[in-house]
Amino acid sequence: MESPVERSGNDFRQPLLDKIPAKKEAEGEERLCIDEMLQRYCGEFGRWQMKHFVLTCLAWALEAFHTMVMIFADQEPEWRCVGSDCRVGSSTCGMDPSSWEWTAGKGSSTVSEWGLICGEKYKVGLVQALFFAGCMIGAGVFGHLSDSKLGRKGSLTVVCIINSIFGIATAFSPNYWTYVVLRFLTGFSTGGVGLTAFVLANEPIGPSKRGVAGMSTFYFFSAGIAILSGIAYVFRSWRELFIVSSLPSLLFLIIVIPFISESPRWYLVRGKVDEAMKLMHCIAKTNGRHIPDGVTLVVDDDVEDKNGERNNTAVEGSLKDVILSPLTRIRLLLTVAISFTVSIVYYGLSLNVVNLKTNLYLNVFVNAVAEMPAFAITAGLLDKYGRKPLSIGTQWFSCVFCLAGFAIWGAGTWKSVRMVAGVLGIFGMAGTYNLLFIYIAELFPTVVRNAALGCATQASQMGAILAPFVVVLGDELPFGVFAVCGLVGGGLAFYLPETLNKPLYDTMFGMHEAESNRGGREEVVVC
Repeated sequence: MESPVERSGNDFRQPLLDKIPAKKEAEGEERLCIDEMLQRYCGEFGRWQMKHFVLTCLAWALEAFHTMVMIFADQEPEWRCVGSDCRVGSSTCGMDPSSWEWTAGKGSSTVSEWGLICGEKYKVGLVQALFFAGCMIGAGVFGHLSDSKLGRKGSLTVVCIINSIFGIATAFSPNYWTYVVLRFLTGFSTGGVGLTAFVLANEPIGPSKRGVAGMSTFYFFSAGIAILSGIAYVFRSWRELFIVSSLPSLLFLIIVIPFISESPRWYLVRGKVDEAMKLMHCIAKTNGRHIPDGVTLVVDDDVEDKNGERNNTAVEGSLKDVILSPLTRIRLLLTVAISFTVSIVYYGLSLNVVNLKTNLYLNVFVNAVAEMPAFAITAGLLDKYGRKPLSIGTQWFSCVFCLAGFAIWGAGTWKSVRMVAGVLGIFGMAGTYNLLFIYIAELFPTVVRNAALGCATQASQMGAILAPFVVVLGDELPFGVFAVCGLVGGGLAFYLPETLNKPLYDTMFGMHEAESNRGGREEVVVC
């Protein structure tokens, strides 16, 4: 029986590979791109890729822990009356502080410990916004480092070290402003976790298997949120919660990282052909396959010197190259704008559970579980309808239910209806949020892929920075903002090119040359 990955669609597919003869450097030597070698000799998704994929994607659960812990640590807990001047059901802002107390004690959350209510309530949104600001900066820094000398695995190792240190240190914050600084630093490293793990997990996978594999990455993030809700239910002190949710990053460094390999694509574009070939032989052997003698790797522009010998120097690329190219510049601007609006809705709906006045732990768990069918459905439709229609459809699906949440108010049954609208809204936007990673990875070549993803992730974090401030507006108004963002994001997606059945390029030159030969049919049409 085939696995879900074996039934996957042809993401990053190169349909012309079988029609293009292998490049010959000399008689008896066969020169192949990585996708060609995976298809012909190594296997596109065998035992090696399965192990590598699962181990690498565990990092997404760590990102969920460090990001969503704020929902529980910064919640406003329940309070009770202890004096005659206390008025049940009213705000505590006008009451004598001695007439009421926090039900679970001051140590249950940062809000109760440092009195972040009434005039100080903005500080809750501030610390959450600064966490995402750290994510935004970290995404740019580690996006560049993972494309350059540090590599994918090196970057993932560094961010997990930083996460472990500052995540645990946050639990010992003596005051609010120390807490703010440590959350910002944790955000800086967290911003690099997802994008480096995504690229590292998917680059060694063959083109026909990369679609469902890419969407499956995000099951780990949703599972992390679901697990975190259980951890938070058991550890009700915010300090204990930060320690328990940060320890897995340390365990990941010690137990998992040693068994993860660097990306063969990174080796290749950095001119380390021998290391890339050694890894490809390992993949083939583990998968029960064999690479014949005389087969070697080349990047897609196949640079040769005047003597016809292969040039093993590193192929460089940066965000500057992306901006200078008309082809990639418009793609970058569009993906940045879409990432921004999608993030406002996704993180906003996730954080907005505090306004629904229902069981917080159950609501977070339900939202996390609701995302998983979105991944499965999107993965199933990915290669039938393409990236562009799905990206538009999922955003507008979320928009419709956010509008419903905006139009519904009141208590009792209507409160439950609004919760359902929120769950369905996050269901649609979760599909978009995760689809964007695959879409953006297909739009840019290997030498700038993480830089482009990092830029889009930075825009995403800018949206996440605004999300807490939208949530503190309270009641139905946040749903209205989310609906507008979904509508705008879906409209912008109309201007992106379709990438279904298009090649995954290694270099800017290779991408430009191939798309020029196709007469620019992939290019965006701008009126």
